[in-house]
Amino acid sequence: MPPVKRGSVLGDTLRTLPLLTPEAVRDLIRGREKGLSLDSMELDTRLSEALGWLARAQDQGDDRGFARGYGFGRGGYFKGPGWQPSYPETTGYIIPTFLWASRHLDRPDLRERALAAADWEIDIQLPSGAVRGGVLGEEASPSTFNTGQVLFGWLSAWLETEDPRYRDALIRAGDFLVSSQGDDDEWRVADSRYARDTSTLYNARTAWALAEVGVALEIEAYRDSALRYLRKAVQAQHRNGWLPRCCLYDPLHPLLHTLAYTYRGLVEAGRLLDEPGFFEAGRRGAEALARTVADDGWMPGRFGEDWSGAVYYSCLTGQAQMANIWLRLERFLDDEFWRSPAERALTFVASTQRLQGPDGIRGGIKGSYPTSGVYGRYEILNWATKFFADGLLRLKISRSGKDADGSGGVPARLIALA
Repeated sequence: MPPVKRGSVLGDTLRTLPLLTPEAVRDLIRGREKGLSLDSMELDTRLSEALGWLARAQDQGDDRGFARGYGFGRGGYFKGPGWQPSYPETTGYIIPTFLWASRHLDRPDLRERALAAADWEIDIQLPSGAVRGGVLGEEASPSTFNTGQVLFGWLSAWLETEDPRYRDALIRAGDFLVSSQGDDDEWRVADSRYARDTSTLYNARTAWALAEVGVALEIEAYRDSALRYLRKAVQAQHRNGWLPRCCLYDPLHPLLHTLAYTYRGLVEAGRLLDEPGFFEAGRRGAEALARTVADDGWMPGRFGEDWSGAVYYSCLTGQAQMANIWLRLERFLDDEFWRSPAERALTFVASTQRLQGPDGIRGGIKGSYPTSGVYGRYEILNWATKFFADGLLRLKISRSGKDADGSGGVPARLIALA
């Protein structure tokens, strides 16, 4: 792999001085915990704190969605500190995390939270069946990707309860996705105004969600729609596993976060639909990224087409996502090669997690390291925290030697959705 240049906290701090608040200064000075060992006790502590942060995020505001995040500098999405509005997209895929954790950890409170969030998603579903882009309070526009992500929540809630309301919501959303797919098999027609419509290969994750619903509800049109999109996605992949057109802002240097969305979609849909070509495409990309993980778990946040690191900061969300993919591949392929990069990446992310401090910071995962990095600058993000919690749960299972469906009586299908 090409060498990766790593930036310094000091240099990044100087570049973002106008954006600093006292809490941001404290976080930058603290840096991360060097020499952290993610042993069993430490893992349980970190997992508990991450779930605690997510619960507090849900308790902000007057609805049962999860706050998008918590800002503690002036450079984030909302340009100021404090809790942010609820985010329908990521609330959707936090639901299976809470249902899984509820069973695995014997936490019935998390089940109640998950189902309340699923009900809220029904309340705000658009008349077309779509899920809106952006956060609550912003202008509502239908979003292909966000609709896919909430499918995970409604499907896990339906598997948990068999409540027909969730099935109805799934069908309305699935029909929207099928009807909005173009003749070229792309989902550009009704995508969110928040997305760059020529660079959305990460909709492989949407296709995976639609395939899951198609299999669970025995709706062939959903499976076919997913297959059409994923075949086109695989054709775009470079021989070395890299993907173009896979980033909201910079298609030539895709973000680890959106790369991980795409590889997870390919791996999971490949297994679900018995399409080895999809699975291999996802595995190839995951292996290339595994070889970029430094000894201490650091990874660059963006990559060029030769897998060279394109930025000085890490994308903590993407690292947690990749850890989940590697641990899924360990299970699918029965190969411990995949556990090492997952453990290192999760340990790095854990080293940036603060276990003391204000409610909006304690236990959550930031967008970037250093925290002044461009992705999620000076913010704790709910999706980063969700993927971190998923990764820790998967690592517990991996270390125990149990199959996923032998872990605490949790159905394998539910775990697969998280």
